[in-house]
Amino acid sequence: MKTKDKAQKEFDSVKTFREIKDKISSEIKGMSFEELTAYLEKTKLKPLG
Repeated sequence: MKTKDKAQKEFDSVKTFREIKDKISSEIKGMSFEELTAYLEKTKLKPLG
């Protein structure tokens, strides 16, 4: 049975998403509810356009 060579990905979305989740997790670790709310407000995405 032949195996196909996988093309090298230019962008790995799973790896990138995991890195983002780990970064956010380390930033909010130990925050109180009020601190977390302020963090989310500060980092909220702005609408495009």
